Amino acid sequence: MPVLSTRRLVLLPLSRDMIRRRLETDTFTLNAVTPQGPLTIQFSPEWPGVRLGLFPHLLRQMKAQGLAADPGDFCVVLRETGDVVGQIGAKAPPDAAGAQEIGYGFNPSCWGKGYATEAVGALVAHLLTQPHVRSVTAQTALTNRPSERVLEKLGFTRIGSSRDARHGELTVWQQTSEPSPSPSEWP
Repeated sequence: MPVLSTRRLVLLPLSRDMIRRRLETDTFTLNAVTPQGPLTIQFSPEWPGVRLGLFPHLLRQMKAQGLAADPGDFCVVLRETGDVVGQIGAKAPPDAAGAQEIGYGFNPSCWGKGYATEAVGALVAHLLTQPHVRSVTAQTALTNRPSERVLEKLGFTRIGSSRDARHGELTVWQQTSEPSPSPSEWP
């Protein structure tokens, strides 16, 4: 699993060690190697938000498959400080039509700073280079206008709706080409 980078962010593959440490304690640090060199990663109690409840199952699954890192999930890290600000990733392998669904969540203290747009753009650009991915999809709750704006800024289009028990009515979005603006133009 590659490490993805933008001007302000590093997207590190979510490792078994990260999950294990988070299940043991709220706050911890890990050392990582990035394309820019070594970086000390700072994990706060805010991370991973609502996904924490999924971590025991994910850890068991990764151990059973002999995986050191989840092949679809990344921690979003501020390059300058090493602070983990969110998590992003593919929800499952691409479907038969080549559609790859993504999901993302960011620490509330980091909302409104452009990190989601930057991270989603980097992930989408990466996924669209993969051989079996023809499009990237995402779903947003009707009440989550900030997340809709992230997808709109990156050139996603609304393609339908769905419903789930947790969020209710959802809007389904799709991107079939490199996101706009290009990664070199991100803040």
